[in-house]
Amino acid sequence: MKYLKNSFISGTVLTCFLFMVSCSKSAGKNGSSVTDSTATVKIKYIDTLAPSVALKHAGGLINGDDIARIKSDTATEPWKSGWAKLCTNSHAQTTYTASPTTLLIRGGNSVEQPLPDNYSHAMNDVAAAYQLGIRWKITGDATYAQTAVNILNAWSRTCTGVSGDPNVALGAGIYGYEFAVAGEQLRDYTGWAAADFAKYQQWMLNVFYPINYGFLSGHFGCNPQHTWSNWDLCNLASLMGIGILTDNRSMYNYAINYIQKSGLGNGYIFRTIPFIYDSITPKMAQMQESGRDQGHATLSLALLTTICQLAWGQGDDLWGFNNNMVLKASEYTAKYNIAFLDVPYTSYSWYSRCDNTTEQLPAIGSASRGTLRPMWAMIYNHYAKIKNVTASNLTYTAMGVQRTQPEGGGGDYGSNSGGFDQLGFGTLLYSR
Repeated sequence: MKYLKNSFISGTVLTCFLFMVSCSKSAGKNGSSVTDSTATVKIKYIDTLAPSVALKHAGGLINGDDIARIKSDTATEPWKSGWAKLCTNSHAQTTYTASPTTLLIRGGNSVEQPLPDNYSHAMNDVAAAYQLGIRWKITGDATYAQTAVNILNAWSRTCTGVSGDPNVALGAGIYGYEFAVAGEQLRDYTGWAAADFAKYQQWMLNVFYPINYGFLSGHFGCNPQHTWSNWDLCNLASLMGIGILTDNRSMYNYAINYIQKSGLGNGYIFRTIPFIYDSITPKMAQMQESGRDQGHATLSLALLTTICQLAWGQGDDLWGFNNNMVLKASEYTAKYNIAFLDVPYTSYSWYSRCDNTTEQLPAIGSASRGTLRPMWAMIYNHYAKIKNVTASNLTYTAMGVQRTQPEGGGGDYGSNSGGFDQLGFGTLLYSR
């Protein structure tokens, strides 16, 4: 991971307003080289609603209709295998016990934070809370929900901040969105005491939100396009998730407008996906991190589609934005990483340092090619089964589903942080 230069951040020093004014509908800020072959087509932007309009609480990444459908399918493939994958995961057991830390550290052993990293505690515990929450939703057994709530309460009562060198932005973004989704999933569990749920909401606002917003609005004093797209995207996912969890539409609106129109960093969707190839079949799109390596290119896609799913639960269609440009990025990424076939590539210039220094990435990054993440089922089923996109435009995404089925979650993809970047279990949750 390339660090930001000459910057400092700590979970205890960043402050900002909790209620933000929604962004205006001004044109997006392009900054660096951004090419969109469909730019001549009028883009339909998502209209954000007034801050007073209540957010929907459908369950985070899944909703009540999904749960009813899944319950009726768990004896049939592929849901049967997806359910078995969940039930055998060590994190999804009622014997799981939380191990919260006072400071969640990512970027430790550094000038900014001499203490060592300990974010493995957060990534394991939030994976467990999410998995247990799914088991409760499907079985109705409150033991699973109570174990999950015990994990979340332990963190809200213990953890007072996120700290580290600039990598703290990744800690606040990735675990922030995961804790927000896990909490939202359990909000209708009647055994979660109202006072404890309120404390959890406030914990998310106090600990994660300031770093999420501080990073997106200021990028720690660096050129906002210095950090790779996944840095912006995980913080946008967290900001959006916390907005939903805490009923703060202004926060949610900020994220939506950043992505589609006003973002200064690489989470602005036309920087996340800078080059679109509409003249080939299936249509494809190169991602900002495609020229870096495939471990991070797949992470960027996974985070972007998580954001799309969160927005979909609120009635906002980022999946279909600009003629399904996210699907085109999925096809590109899957063709290179799943089918192991060549893809077109346009040389890309990025801000390689904190200042305005640029570096050319003349060829696609082959490092970590073939990285597998539990993300393809959600993408494929949305476009194929909800949007009814023709199979010819889903060729390689469909291969991704077959290659990773049944998808697991945290604990199924190794012990390193990359195996916990997605909450997973898409085969069970999204197959149709």
